[in-house]
Amino acid sequence: MKIFFKFLFVTVMIGLFVAACGKSEPAAPKTYTEAEVSAAFEKGTCGTCHTIPGIPNAAGVIAPDLSNIKDEAEKAVSSSTYTGSAHNVQDYVRESILKPDTFVVQNCPTGPCVAGVMPAKLSETLNEDEINAIVSYLSGLPEGAFGTSATADATLAPVTGGADIVRDPTDLPGPLEVREPTTVVINLEAVEVEGQLADGTTYTYWTFNGAVPGPFFRVRVGDTIEVHMKNNTSSTMNHSVDFHAVTGPGGGAVMTQTQAGQETVFTAQALNVGLFVYHCATPMVAQHISNGMYGLILVEPEGGLPPVDKEFYVMQGELYTSGAFGEQGHQMADTTKLLNEDPDYFVFNGAVGALTAQKPLMANVGDTVRIFFGVGGPNFTSSFHVIGEIFDRVYDQASLTAAPLTDVQTTMVPPGGATMVEFSLEVPGNYILVDHALARLQRGLAGYLMVEGDPNPAIYDGTPSAGSGH
Repeated sequence: MKIFFKFLFVTVMIGLFVAACGKSEPAAPKTYTEAEVSAAFEKGTCGTCHTIPGIPNAAGVIAPDLSNIKDEAEKAVSSSTYTGSAHNVQDYVRESILKPDTFVVQNCPTGPCVAGVMPAKLSETLNEDEINAIVSYLSGLPEGAFGTSATADATLAPVTGGADIVRDPTDLPGPLEVREPTTVVINLEAVEVEGQLADGTTYTYWTFNGAVPGPFFRVRVGDTIEVHMKNNTSSTMNHSVDFHAVTGPGGGAVMTQTQAGQETVFTAQALNVGLFVYHCATPMVAQHISNGMYGLILVEPEGGLPPVDKEFYVMQGELYTSGAFGEQGHQMADTTKLLNEDPDYFVFNGAVGALTAQKPLMANVGDTVRIFFGVGGPNFTSSFHVIGEIFDRVYDQASLTAAPLTDVQTTMVPPGGATMVEFSLEVPGNYILVDHALARLQRGLAGYLMVEGDPNPAIYDGTPSAGSGH
């Protein structure tokens, strides 16, 4: 019985390693560089779940530490209870990757697992050489595959650009016409993309429909939403969606844990009026959210909302990267920083400069504007403020059935929360959107509302001075 439990432990430990890796066939021995190994582990997102000595940011806490995987594999292969085909450590590690259903337990640390669903089908993502690099490195632990100690550090070539993942703040549907309740189809697709985080810096975002935040959805109270959740064939992870507007377990997440290349569907009735966050709810949930998987859905009251001239869609989030703020090249996600709530970046709509240099909000003197504002987070509350303006109306906590607050300077929005603010524009110029925890300005968190029109000296007059930043 003692031998059986030792074998069970090692199969569980090595099986959980599958949560990050794919398939391959045995190949001739090859020496891999630190950059090649680090890149393979990053692509496999192995460090999301596991601690792996020597691999940058591989400090996962929801699966076993792989520091002694070599010793445990040797014990398993030599055990009289072992029934697999491996004859050495490398073959055993490879076998755990090729046959995940043999090793993945039905009770993993993040909750019940379904064979073939958790982990995602990374066997179709990692190529033979990448798997060989991972197997070679793990088989060299605990000493390390690069020498006497496991202190590998990625030396990836700098990348100066990436895909545009910024959601335009005007990319939202207009007000709904007065109508009877109906069924509204919502199409979501999880897309993992290397996007531009800042000038000269890229990051692997996990997105809904290729942008951050995800699409803005607009329905009427009483409508039925029919949600189609797809996961792109190139995805390395399972993904899902939790709508805070949905009444039911998981907000839809229990019905949408979706493998790469697959689609799930559920329906729900919109029972409550309000502005609600939705987000991915696949473990580790905080990592999926931080990587960009969040958005807003508006459930309008029966009579709709009062008309305004301009509507905008803005969300705030945080990113936790391997390098410090402003460091050039491709940045990997840093799980330790995420768990310690120590972000390198705060952003509006996914990236530094998203709403300043790239896609600022544009309006005219005399306009009444409405901003739908939410916080994906996953960890930090926003003190949302527009420098030089006062919110005429704030729908606190995104409650649209209660009377709004009036004449508000700054409004608090927690992670997973939202608000709707409205105000009129009397004076032209550039107005800066901020979180009034203003140190976050230095970590990328700013947006512009650029207002054109004639001066209004009766309200605001003087001679601009240099250095204001407006």
